[in-house]
Amino acid sequence: MPPRPDDPSAPAAERPRVPRFTRAQHRVHRATATLMAVCVLTAGCLYLPFLAELVGRRALMVTVHEWSGILLPVPLLLGLGSRALRADLTRLNRYGPHDRQWLRAALRRRGGRPAGKFNAGQKLYAAWIAGAVLVMLGTGLLMWFTDLAPLAWRTGATFVHDWLALAVVLVIAGHVWKAFGDPESRRGLRTGSVDAQWARREHPLWEHEDNTR
Repeated sequence: MPPRPDDPSAPAAERPRVPRFTRAQHRVHRATATLMAVCVLTAGCLYLPFLAELVGRRALMVTVHEWSGILLPVPLLLGLGSRALRADLTRLNRYGPHDRQWLRAALRRRGGRPAGKFNAGQKLYAAWIAGAVLVMLGTGLLMWFTDLAPLAWRTGATFVHDWLALAVVLVIAGHVWKAFGDPESRRGLRTGSVDAQWARREHPLWEHEDNTR
């Protein structure tokens, strides 16, 4: 007797799937990730001597870094025309008792981590990276347009920009590491749907949320 589609032993292609992201959301994520990667790589070419010597063309690296930083919020702003993206932004900004429970369980490395479409870790990451991008954008503008503020402000902006950039790199590295540890989550972003069993296991409260797309 062949296994049922919802049976864990059934082939992945035969198990039911549920929609998770739209094509617009995928494009916003990919464009934002690409711009962020360009920012990080060009920053490395400006601050790390071995990369600076390897790549050269410092003026070009400065220009690419500046414009990729300026453009970083653009994909999200354009994506606000998507109803699904706006709904997910609302979910990311809502915290409940289950999020505190998820964080406690994660810190203690225990099971029983209730989550809606996004877990508490994903919500915190989204909030932190959004704030970091705004601070990086503001300090970067002060460094770029030297007439905007006095020298003391520009010196402080440089200090904040450099150290926050290091924190951003570390946080993004953790984000990428977690993503590689969850193939189904990556598949959901790439294809727009996820395995129904995975959704029930990792995001058991998702089906009770408003699934407006």
